[in-house]
Amino acid sequence: MTEQPTSHEGRQPLAARPQERTRPRAEATGPSAVPAPHGPAQELAGTARREGDRLRFVGAATRRIARGIDLDEIVLGLCRATVPTFSDAILVYLRDPLPVGDERPVSPFVLRLRRTDRLRLAGEDAELGANVPIPVIDPHNDLTPAAELCEVRSGGALSEVLRGVRPVFGDSAAARAALPELLGDGRTVPGGHRAILAPLRGRRRVIGAAVFLRRPDRPAFEPNDLLVAAQLATHTALGIDKAVLYGREAYIADELQRTMLPDSLPQPTGVRLASRYLPAAETARVGGDWYDAIPLPGSRVALVVGDVMGHSMTSAAIMGQLRTTAQTLAGLDLPPQEVLHHLDEQAQRLGTDRMATCLYAVYDPVAHRITIANAGHPPPILLHLGGRAEVLRVPPGAPIGVGGVDFEAVELDAPAGATLLLYTDGLVESRLRDVWTGIEQLRERLAATAQLTGPDHSPPLEALCDDVLDMLGPGDRDDDIALLAARFDGIAPSDVAYWFLDPEDAAPGRARRLARRALTRWGLEELSDSVELLVSEVVTNAVRYAERPVTLRLLRTDVLRCEVGDDSPQLPRQRRARDTDEGGRGLFLVNRLARRWGATRLSTGKVVWFELPTRT
Repeated sequence: MTEQPTSHEGRQPLAARPQERTRPRAEATGPSAVPAPHGPAQELAGTARREGDRLRFVGAATRRIARGIDLDEIVLGLCRATVPTFSDAILVYLRDPLPVGDERPVSPFVLRLRRTDRLRLAGEDAELGANVPIPVIDPHNDLTPAAELCEVRSGGALSEVLRGVRPVFGDSAAARAALPELLGDGRTVPGGHRAILAPLRGRRRVIGAAVFLRRPDRPAFEPNDLLVAAQLATHTALGIDKAVLYGREAYIADELQRTMLPDSLPQPTGVRLASRYLPAAETARVGGDWYDAIPLPGSRVALVVGDVMGHSMTSAAIMGQLRTTAQTLAGLDLPPQEVLHHLDEQAQRLGTDRMATCLYAVYDPVAHRITIANAGHPPPILLHLGGRAEVLRVPPGAPIGVGGVDFEAVELDAPAGATLLLYTDGLVESRLRDVWTGIEQLRERLAATAQLTGPDHSPPLEALCDDVLDMLGPGDRDDDIALLAARFDGIAPSDVAYWFLDPEDAAPGRARRLARRALTRWGLEELSDSVELLVSEVVTNAVRYAERPVTLRLLRTDVLRCEVGDDSPQLPRQRRARDTDEGGRGLFLVNRLARRWGATRLSTGKVVWFELPTRT
């Protein structure tokens, strides 16, 4: 958690608004609130009552401080617990910057005024009218002006008090020398006021100081009040230590999670993509949700969304390993059910309690089909062009990590203009609703959004993601959320040319003729020379090693893509040919003339592809 310096007034929560009234001092139940009785027996009873009040006050105050989660809440808890019951004003200083864990503090030793609270009378403010003694907590006016920053000089009076750790009275010799240094510019406690200066010591070092002040008309601090101040300072310092350490861990886990997610999505042919990731809002704990989009041979794309069970840096690390494994398996072009099977094996190797849900889908823009396999994940929702939203019937499967479970894939239509929404359970499940209620609400939300754009237009993809997240209520952010939306544009059959070529010497010449005809039909004759040369080189290389027919496919989109597939698993590698070599220059030509090119190993062989721009 990155600490944001604040002004000396600090935050102003609801409890600190000027109109809030507190219990009059005459009815206070805190320490030093009981008048001194007369007589030995009465004096003994009064002392017992005062000690009982102190114990009850310390118990209530420490509980209030302990309720704080972050640094500001803990400091606010200290201020609200002590003003007006224990003191009329408080100043809280914290080290700037606060050291975390075992790291060495930076030099010089600087204290920053983090927050001040005081008790004032309404009559002190002319705007409130008559001088009526109504006590009001006011964080805007200091009982004594104080500097924003204080540099603690080594060997100085303030350094000695902080090193001593124990609270001291303001009229002690040590405090009289230390307070002007702390308050700055030679300021000191106003005349007649009583003060206690209490160092705030964490687990390893002093991290700040607190000054408790009382007015002259209030009973003076007693020696036992030093013990009260010490208890308050100790609980506050330990709470701040814990909050700073927790904030750093949460920050590291969040950064770990975000760096393992894609920086940007690919732009595959025939599909548009959008994504969102939100960490849990209330818990501020990172989880193991992830999403991915992986280009595959044949202009296909793999869509992945998953959720590692648990909320910790371990969950985020496991998520990174599973995501990397999924990318590797996608590169082998395995069927979706096989990908989940290997992910299940990998999760078992990571540990017996490493479990995750995952949905893996492969979209083919040429066939306008999508193949989906599920491992215990919420089902995807398909939003059709006309506005109808349906929850796809996909076999749920068992979560990854269970072991010994077969996964099943289904193949479904993916019509052009439709939108597929993949998400994690944080979007649809919370303490306020079960997962199936949330899925139905999500389906209705998608349908309602599509109705706004009309039956002939799909809603904008980015706006659709934002609208989906708007359905979350205040209590719906119990878990982090990963969201991946895919708009299916597809590739029209008229923009695809596909042939089988026998692995023979005449195959390169036939491939050149077929490519020239397709380019003429598409009006891309200016590309004929380059395409014929590159097709000839790639097909020649495929025929050399293939035993079964070679496939040749041309795709016309915003670029011209050529794909040549054969049954040999050996991937071609570019190398510089020697002057005496008769071959070895084909890939060199492809690399020089094509905008992009690559080779992908398949379970049945490989595909070599290249792309050329359709506009010069």
